[in-house]
Amino acid sequence: MRVFKILLMLVVVAVAAGMVGFRYWQAQLLSPLAIEQEQLFEVPRGASLSKVVSELESRGIIEASWPYKVWARLEPDAVNGLRAGEFRLTPGLNGRELVALLSSDDVVSYTLTVPEGWTFAQMRTAMDASPKLEHTTRDMSDEELMAAVGAEGEKPEGRFFPDTYRYHKGVSDLSLYKQAYARMSKTLEDVWAGRDDDLPITTAYEALILASLIERETGAPEERGEIAGVFKRRMERGMRLQTDPTVIYGLGEDYDGSLSRADLRKPTPWNTYVITGLPPTPIAMPGRAALEAAVHPKPGDTYYFVAKGEGKHHFSRTLREHNNAVRRYILNR
Repeated sequence: MRVFKILLMLVVVAVAAGMVGFRYWQAQLLSPLAIEQEQLFEVPRGASLSKVVSELESRGIIEASWPYKVWARLEPDAVNGLRAGEFRLTPGLNGRELVALLSSDDVVSYTLTVPEGWTFAQMRTAMDASPKLEHTTRDMSDEELMAAVGAEGEKPEGRFFPDTYRYHKGVSDLSLYKQAYARMSKTLEDVWAGRDDDLPITTAYEALILASLIERETGAPEERGEIAGVFKRRMERGMRLQTDPTVIYGLGEDYDGSLSRADLRKPTPWNTYVITGLPPTPIAMPGRAALEAAVHPKPGDTYYFVAKGEGKHHFSRTLREHNNAVRRYILNR
């Protein structure tokens, strides 16, 4: 009988100790963490919960790592879905909320904005300078990069869609290039499928080239269709397009901020004062509005335009009218 009482007492003590231990374990997971101000914490790709909580413990964010390791043994499905990336830890967060956060899609994100009208060289410069990206393409030539994107043999200019792209730390720059390339390919395909029937161009790539000229010519959205109409009518009559942005693009690093008569006569593959028709490649990355304008040019009877300031143009029907506009807006200025 005495032995039974002793065993019963030991069982009671063990149960009580277990309950106390369980409550203490739960308290560890539910107590606010030692986070006095917002901070970033990164979960490396492929990191285990054990490694992550050990790092959290060494940084003083959690008091001890053992409650989380116990939790992993008791409920492995609840804690084994950690997401790689940076997370924003805020005051008041408890242990359970911490694990839920590190297992969520709420990673800290960054943005890369590629404006309409940028060249591919400008895009590469911005991409290379973007923080937090995994830079895998810096040492690639343009040709190697296009092959890595899956477009071997294609010229890169104009092939990437200008937009704002979101990413989180550790994302490869190549993945953003692939995303931008796919966006432009799909947009161009959709726009070309809905084109007008009487265009002087015959391929989607020519529409891309034409759209890049339109994009670089005007900063006024309402002018895109009219500029496209001027280009259409000039091409139909066999007139040269004579658009300054093609001269600037052809000059490359030799462009010093102003165009001379000698520049306009300088033969480059892109100089539409010298060549007839479209240049061999786009000269920039056009947005969807410029692409739409290229395949839906505005009807009219104008053949000339000249910049009149603030990104807008004066349109003329005849060369005489155009020369008068040049004197008014350019020479007198």
